[in-house]
Amino acid sequence: MAKKKPQNTGRLIAQNKKARHDYHIDTTYEAGLALAGWEVKSLREGRVQLRDSYVIFKNEEAWLVGAHISPLISASTHVVANPLRDRKLLLHRREIEKLARQSEQTSYTVVALNLHWHKQYVKCDIALVKGKQQHDKRATMKERDWNREKARVLKHSQ
Repeated sequence: MAKKKPQNTGRLIAQNKKARHDYHIDTTYEAGLALAGWEVKSLREGRVQLRDSYVIFKNEEAWLVGAHISPLISASTHVVANPLRDRKLLLHRREIEKLARQSEQTSYTVVALNLHWHKQYVKCDIALVKGKQQHDKRATMKERDWNREKARVLKHSQ
């Protein structure tokens, strides 16, 4: 009897923590990602960075720009591996039109939040976001510190 491969369901590959710090997240979507074979192998090794990635819309298609997927050393010699190439996002037509229309508004943009496995497919959570002011960032940090301190006090009081 052949061994079954374990399913990669819901496993997180990479996360853009800076996006949650720098932006107010309005609406999130889950999009598929069109990848080359060497990119999938690199994702399995966790060699991806989403820090400065964002989504642009051209020719009624959504493209992920700025995601860095490092090629493996053992990558094939006949493949030209460009780690910063634009990758096509797979969304429904209505979702693309809605996001493109909303991102054209002032101070709204679309960024990648994380990459994760959904069954055998790689999915990207993208979000419509609005930039935070400096005082908003400080308030967020202050609230996070207060919640951490509150949890610590409650833990010691029990």
